[in-house]
Amino acid sequence: MITGMTNEKAARFRALHTTPPLLLPNCWDAASAAVIASAGAPAIATTSAGVAWSLGRPDGDALDRDAAAAAVERVVRAVDLPVTADIESGFGRTPKGVRKTLAAVASAGAVGVNIEDSDTETPGVLRPLTDQAERLAAAREGAGADLFINARIDIYLAGIGEPETRLAAAIERAATYTEAGADGIFVPGVTDSETIAALVNAISLPLNILAGPGAPAPSALAKLGVARISLGSGVASAAYAAARRATIAFIESDSYVGVEDGLDYGTMQGLLQ
Repeated sequence: MITGMTNEKAARFRALHTTPPLLLPNCWDAASAAVIASAGAPAIATTSAGVAWSLGRPDGDALDRDAAAAAVERVVRAVDLPVTADIESGFGRTPKGVRKTLAAVASAGAVGVNIEDSDTETPGVLRPLTDQAERLAAAREGAGADLFINARIDIYLAGIGEPETRLAAAIERAATYTEAGADGIFVPGVTDSETIAALVNAISLPLNILAGPGAPAPSALAKLGVARISLGSGVASAAYAAARRATIAFIESDSYVGVEDGLDYGTMQGLLQ
């Protein structure tokens, strides 16, 4: 359970959900975490997609609990920052399984988690409200009082329901998840300012928005009242795209241009010592 230094990090992480919003880059392994920390991030999140890809698996609960917790532990050991873990839908079929996952992630040193409400066994379907509330309550039991539980609502990301009904449905879920013990609400898939402002006004907990190309700038999201802005798999995707460009330039273009701006060997060595 969270004690000592981890408890201090948990308090620090919770305090970051204020104004200005927490800009939260997402890593996928120990090295990417160390690079992000060295660039000045106040805290680090993992991306479930990036973690899964780095371990040779697709995103979507393809990892088991032990592999996910081990990945979190490697990240925590690599940095002296608060780390929050994307644990997909909890790596457990039942609330009891979710409780075990949260206990493992807390023991690994994470001070926060994201838990999504998609039913991974039925793509495009969200878990019933009562079921997800039970899973969040179990998560709180496994995590203890200090760990920050960010409850993800996938209505917009998965395109659930008619567009005109999504806002009310998201607000209803947010209220239920708040009662179940969540500390924050994450609504990925929303990029229009009007909807974001409505969510901020209707939800009592800090609101997390998934940002990237096409979304309002961080400063604009701050003015709307967003408390946390994350990049999801965007940084990992950009890194893999850089690897692809470098390979194509090397093989097809008689060029080393793709590796000209890489972090040098000594810098990387220093970050991981």
